[in-house]
Amino acid sequence: MNLIWFILSLFLYFGLSTYGFSKNVSSRPAVVNIGALFTFESTIGRVAKIAIEEAVKDVNSNSSILHGTKLAVTMQDSNCSGFFGMVGALQFMETDIVAIIGPQSSVVAHIISHVANELQVPLLSFGASDPTLSSLQFPFFVRTRQSDLYQMTAVAEVVDYYGWKDVIAIFIDDDYGRNGVAALDDKLAERRCKISYKQGISPGSEVNRGDIMDLLIKVALMESRIIVLHVNPDSGLMVFSVAQYLGMMGNGFVWIATDWLSSVLDSSAPLPPETMDSIQGVLVLRQHTPDSDRKKAFFSRWKRLTGGSLGLHSYGLSAYDSVWLLAHAIDAFFNQGGVISFSNDSRLQSALGDNLHLEAMNIFDDGILLLQCILQSNLAGLTGPIKFNSDRSLILPAYDIINVVGTGFRRIGYWSNYSGLSVVAPETLYAMPPNHSSANQQLYSVIWPGETLLKPRGWVFPNNGKQLKIGVPNRASYRAFVSRVRGSDMFKGFCIDVFTAAVNLLPYAVPYRFVPFGNGIENPSYTELVNMITAGDFDAAVGDIAIVTNRTKIVDFTQPYASSGLVVVVPLKKKNSGAWAFLRPFSRNMWIVSACFFVLIGTVVWILEHRTNDEFRGPPKKQLMTILWRKHCEHPWSNGANHMALCGFDNQLKLHCESDINPHSAASVFAY
Repeated sequence: MNLIWFILSLFLYFGLSTYGFSKNVSSRPAVVNIGALFTFESTIGRVAKIAIEEAVKDVNSNSSILHGTKLAVTMQDSNCSGFFGMVGALQFMETDIVAIIGPQSSVVAHIISHVANELQVPLLSFGASDPTLSSLQFPFFVRTRQSDLYQMTAVAEVVDYYGWKDVIAIFIDDDYGRNGVAALDDKLAERRCKISYKQGISPGSEVNRGDIMDLLIKVALMESRIIVLHVNPDSGLMVFSVAQYLGMMGNGFVWIATDWLSSVLDSSAPLPPETMDSIQGVLVLRQHTPDSDRKKAFFSRWKRLTGGSLGLHSYGLSAYDSVWLLAHAIDAFFNQGGVISFSNDSRLQSALGDNLHLEAMNIFDDGILLLQCILQSNLAGLTGPIKFNSDRSLILPAYDIINVVGTGFRRIGYWSNYSGLSVVAPETLYAMPPNHSSANQQLYSVIWPGETLLKPRGWVFPNNGKQLKIGVPNRASYRAFVSRVRGSDMFKGFCIDVFTAAVNLLPYAVPYRFVPFGNGIENPSYTELVNMITAGDFDAAVGDIAIVTNRTKIVDFTQPYASSGLVVVVPLKKKNSGAWAFLRPFSRNMWIVSACFFVLIGTVVWILEHRTNDEFRGPPKKQLMTILWRKHCEHPWSNGANHMALCGFDNQLKLHCESDINPHSAASVFAY
């Protein structure tokens, strides 16, 4: 019996699993190994490296977090390469790493997430913002900053706020750029806007100035002047430089850059004057981090560490918070009985053989428990509350909207998923009911490219010779509004005259051609005509098109220039006239009540006048006649009452008669 218990104890201690035999078992070891994978020499990586190192120091110096256990971090440089990122991740798996902080690149995250899934090691990425990484395909991927899904929602709401409809998207042609622009396209469509043209830039060092110049020349020929730039810092600054050379940073253009540019502005020492000149008037998004004493203290500490040569951006704050999040999750992991143990996956050897030496690949046995502890965390970091919702996204997404002006930038407002655009900080709005109404959306004034305060129109007529296709209903009736000239493609009518006059007032030429809609035998469906504009078959439509609710949801109408007026149709009922016709305005009950008040008021008058007025004395018959007669004829006060009563009677009678005979007059009288 003792031998059986001894063998059972050994079995439980070593923790045999279905994958193979476990090793390195410890309930709360002295050191826990974590990894960090990112690009060291990059705008994000240079800041993240220092932030992670400082966070590890702070965690290890605070005995109340891990209760004596220390974190040991090993860093690998992915060099913005999916291949080197995968190699670094595989190297981590040979050293009993329980979690990886990073990567910063969405491309690398897509690759090593498969490794993390297989070996059950959580990834805490402070930089990979590709929305598709949140899918169920990558259960061990945890994002410690906001997804681009929210950033593109903010961009779409800015576009809609200023009343623009078409935008041009320039993006880095990889997982980060493509999926971010796809999210932007969806969010614009929800607001009846669209991406009219999009063009990718080659990732990495392959892109050159000539390629960007060819791209921007195409963009300059487009109708839209709203350009969203979703790239990396190196290619993004080159785009602005070429755009300035081509004159695309002047009046009429609008440039909206995602948070890649805010990381450059926050982390770099004052940018060279030529770089600042090339980004004047640009709108930039930056992940919002609430002000706090802890954040201010860390900024002061950061200046002492770097000597002011390197600024701290939101990615660095997210990297710092990732270490603290992981430390709290590891502590909760130990408190729930988690054990750090690793097993060899026998399936790798049987499937691939021994030539690749994959026996060093270890599976974190309790990786699922650590992942659950991470997702259940609830703490306050430098970036604000760190808590995940059911979609594994951080709660309360918010962004600053800044405007590059002069040698720096100014904040013109905020966007939050809670209340949309506002000039009030999101943390203040969280204490109020959410309000996404258009009247509540506000931003401060913007200095646009070209140093103008006048909001750009957002489009110009393209000078590429394209004609606008104007759909015109080929009516069979009411041809005075619009009709086709028999035997030709010309149209005439009041609507055509209004359209022609409006086009002639424009300060530039607009080539167009009328395209008939309908067979001319019967009136066409105007709803179908409107739908063809949405489908892109027509650029616009001209005609006597009624403005109704379901159509206003899909197209924009001009101001009404013709009105049918308000017409009320009521049946005419003839009633017999006679001696008692005067009783019709009041119902029987109304006449009874009026008679009661008639007698009551007369009695009151008699009581008041009986002592002083001789006319109210004498036989009862005389007094009764005096009450009825004097009240309505001779007494000044009662005469006025009689006058008012008769006027009321006459008006009501008049209103009744006119309502039956002339409904338009009835409306006028009632309105009066």
